[in-house]
Amino acid sequence: MDGKIEDSTARRRAWRAEMAARRAGLDAATHGRLSAAVVAHAQSALARPQVAAFCWPVRNEPDMRPLVAAWAAAGTRLALPVVTAPDAPLAFRSWGADTPMVTDRYGIPTPAAGDLVTPDLILLPLNGFDGAGYRLGYGGGYFDRTLAALRPRPLAVGVGFEMNRLESILPGAHDQRLDWIVTEAGAVRVSAA
Repeated sequence: MDGKIEDSTARRRAWRAEMAARRAGLDAATHGRLSAAVVAHAQSALARPQVAAFCWPVRNEPDMRPLVAAWAAAGTRLALPVVTAPDAPLAFRSWGADTPMVTDRYGIPTPAAGDLVTPDLILLPLNGFDGAGYRLGYGGGYFDRTLAALRPRPLAVGVGFEMNRLESILPGAHDQRLDWIVTEAGAVRVSAA
């Protein structure tokens, strides 16, 4: 394996652990305050979508449920991602407050059943991110494969905390650029390269 690829892979693995540890150190009050700021910025910056996919908050990620609840009250259909097979794009299953949930193999709550839908906007948690609009996830590549496969491509909105900003995530050829990054500091439309 090329030395640069090995170095990048090792650095990204270390950053994943460091970024998750930073969020794990947040107390409940601080996490709630930061999440509320992310929600407020997203609500101000983004047009309400017809179908919005979001991720159930795990590992002290921003809790975007207040935003999607407001969208749903205004008519947006909501969905959660579902892993259907290893190394495959995600599917999106309709979700509502009364939807029965199960925990998937990654420990993430997901709908037990429901219609599959195609979102026009996806709120993606940022384990780490950079100003160029690249996201460091947890290493499975699911969202990158999904964004590359969906046509038309949905609006990809990364939601995270400034404590997880990196100078560069050292993106690879497979990494998909986000359209927006929203943190407690504001919402930024990412410019095309």
